[in-house]
Amino acid sequence: MTRLFNDPAEFADEVLDGFVAAHQRWVRRVRGGVVRNSAKTPGQVAVLVGGGSGHYPAFTGLVGQGLAHGSVPGNIFASPSAQQACSVAKAAESGGGVLLLFGNYAGDVLHFGHAAEILTRQGIPAKAFAVTDDVSSANADEAAKRRGVAGGLTVFKAAAAAAEAGLSLEEVYRVAERANARTRSLGVAFSGCTLPGADAPLFTVPEGKMAVGMGIHGEPGIQEADVPSADGLAELFVSTLLTDLPSDITDVRGQRAAVILNGLGTVKHEELFVVYRRVARLLAEAGVEVVEPEVGEFVTSFDLAGASLTLSWLDEELERYWTAPADAPAFRKGSLTPAPPAPEDLAEGSVEQTVREASEQSRAAAGVVLAALEAAREVIDGNADELGRIDAVAGDGDHGIGMQRGAVAAVDAAREALERGAGAGTLLALAGDAWADKAGGTSGALWGLLLHGIANTLGDNEKPTAETVSQGVAAGLESVLRVGGAKVGDKTMVDVLVPFAETLAAGTAESNRLAEAWGRAAERAEAAARATADLVPRIGRARPLADKSVGTPDAGAVSLALIAGVVHGVLDERKGV
Repeated sequence: MTRLFNDPAEFADEVLDGFVAAHQRWVRRVRGGVVRNSAKTPGQVAVLVGGGSGHYPAFTGLVGQGLAHGSVPGNIFASPSAQQACSVAKAAESGGGVLLLFGNYAGDVLHFGHAAEILTRQGIPAKAFAVTDDVSSANADEAAKRRGVAGGLTVFKAAAAAAEAGLSLEEVYRVAERANARTRSLGVAFSGCTLPGADAPLFTVPEGKMAVGMGIHGEPGIQEADVPSADGLAELFVSTLLTDLPSDITDVRGQRAAVILNGLGTVKHEELFVVYRRVARLLAEAGVEVVEPEVGEFVTSFDLAGASLTLSWLDEELERYWTAPADAPAFRKGSLTPAPPAPEDLAEGSVEQTVREASEQSRAAAGVVLAALEAAREVIDGNADELGRIDAVAGDGDHGIGMQRGAVAAVDAAREALERGAGAGTLLALAGDAWADKAGGTSGALWGLLLHGIANTLGDNEKPTAETVSQGVAAGLESVLRVGGAKVGDKTMVDVLVPFAETLAAGTAESNRLAEAWGRAAERAEAAARATADLVPRIGRARPLADKSVGTPDAGAVSLALIAGVVHGVLDERKGV
C-alpha cells in the first residue's frame, strides 16, 4: 500500500511539486502541469502527453528533449481537465501547433478532445489522439475501443521524434497513428493497488492466481489464471501478442519490433529481467528482430504487483523515431546536444475568469444555487466510500473521490462568485468549470457540461423560473449526450439523467412550482438509478468486465440520483425559485 503521504486529496499536487524540485534541469511547473525547461524551437509541433496521476514515470517523467514538450497530469487515476490541457499547451507551443496524446479512457478522450477544440478556436492548431494498445480490452475488430497501457511510450516517442525532425502537425499526427496501429500490449496483476489514504486495494486477486488483462487504473482483469513461472508468463505474453498482429503483417519472421517489458509497481527489475530472458528467446525463435528493448518501469499503478509486455512493430520510419536520441527525467536514449534553458519570463497564457453584471433577482437566485451545490457536496461526502465500492466492482473505484473533489471545488468557486456579485448563470458556470477542472475523469467532464447547460439557459438577467430551469437541464442533457456518446441502456449516468429531465419537463408544464416538479423527477431518478443494477455496461471502463457489474448499480447514476434528491430538499425549503 501507499504509506508516505500527507493529505490524500493533495497527493497528486505534492507529487508534482516534488518532481519539479528534483528535475529542474528538464522541466518547470506551469499552470496545469509541466513543460520542458529549455528554449523552444520556433515552428516546432508541441507534443503533450497526459492522463491521471499515479502512473509515474508516465506522464511527467517523459518530458524532455526528444520526447514530450509538456505533460498534463490529472488527479489520482483521473483525467486532467480541458483547462489544464489548454494552459500547458499555451506554455509549450511555439507556432507549429499542438498534438495531445493520452490513453483511450473516456475522461481523457472528453477533456483532451475538448481542449483541442478550444485551442483551435483560439488560433492554436491542435489535434488529440488516444492510444489503444491493450489487446485484452477489446477484440481486434473493435480495436478503437481498446484502452491504452504501456504501449503509449512507443507512440509518444515516435510522435515526439517526428516533431523534433520538423514535421508538420498533420504529419506528426500521422506518425502517432501509424505507431499506435502497430503497437500491442498485454498486462497481468498478482494483486491490486491501494490508493493513498485508502485502507483496501481497488481489487483483489485470489492467492495463487493472477488477473490477466488488468487495466492501469486498477480495473480488474478479464480472467483469472494460476500464477505461472517467469518463463510461463513470458510465454503467455509472447504467444498472445503474436496472435494479434497489425493488418499489414501476415508473417512475423523477419519483422523488427520495439519491445517494452514494464513493471507495474512491485514487480521489480530483477524479476523483469528473468522474464525478459525468456521473452527474448521466444521472439528470436519466432524470427522477430528486437530493436533497442526497454525493461523497467514505464507505466505503474502504485503498489500493483504486475507486469506488461508491449510489442511495437517497426517500419523504417518508426524505427528511426524509436531509436532517435531522447533526454527526459525517466527515459534517455542516445546522446544529444542540450538545448539552451528557457527564458525566465516565459508566459503561461492563463485565462482570467470574469463575473458579469447581474440583476438583483439573479443574484438572489445565485444564493439558492450555492445552497444546492453545498447540499450536493454534503451528500457526496457522506456517500463517497460507497460510491467507490460500487465503482470498483467493474471499474477503478475512484468515482467517490472524484465526485468529492469536483463538488468541493464547485462549492468553493460558487462561494467566491457569490461574493463577487455573480448572477445564477455565471455562478453555476464557474462552479461547472471548477468541477470539471478538479474532478477530472469522465464524471468531471460530464458534470461540467451539465452545469454549463443549465447556466447558459438561466443567464444573469432574469429570475429563474421552473420552465427555464427545466430547459437548462434539457440543454445540459443534450451536451452530455452529444459529447459523452452514451445512450439509455449503456449503464451510465445517462440512464438517470434522461428520465429525470423528462419528468422535470412534464412536471413544470403542469405546475409553475419548481420544487414540486423537481421532487417528482428526483423520485424517478432514484428508481432509475436502482434499475441500472440490471443493466450490462456497453461503454466505459466497466465494459470489459460487463458480467461482473450485473447486480450492482452504476456509480455515476447513483451519485446523480443522490444529488437530485438533496437539491429537491433545498428547493422545497426555499419554496422553489
